[in-house]
Amino acid sequence: MKQQQYESVVLINAALEDEQIDAIINRIKESITTHGGELIEVDKWGRKRLAYPVQKSKTGYYVILRFESDTSLIAIYERGLRLDETVIRYLTIALDKKAIEAIAKQKLKVANELAQAEADAVAEVEAAASQETATEESAAVDEPKES
Repeated sequence: MKQQQYESVVLINAALEDEQIDAIINRIKESITTHGGELIEVDKWGRKRLAYPVQKSKTGYYVILRFESDTSLIAIYERGLRLDETVIRYLTIALDKKAIEAIAKQKLKVANELAQAEADAVAEVEAAASQETATEESAAVDEPKES
């Protein structure tokens, strides 16, 4: 069968402990890989306040999964999510070429911004260090020498 890229947003009950949430995420990832899917990216957004209560929950833990698989996997995958009581909501969509390109552009933009911020921080540290050195040298010149 033809491989298709998918993106799945899973909303997990935020009242659970971090270890429990990690176990649920690992179980979801394992479900994808054991049924022939290949994980591309797992993006943990963390706990967020919901716009309106969903199943009596005001907060949820968001996880975005991007994976590649056959279309037959989706039915099995979503059935597992539906049966999991800790999963509040989920949505799985098939990504087209434009969406995949947009995601790649966004990743590149974020990487460039991160590299620029890192370069700026390094330049600030070097400027501060050179200024300290200059201040220490001028202080040493101003001090009278003992005989």
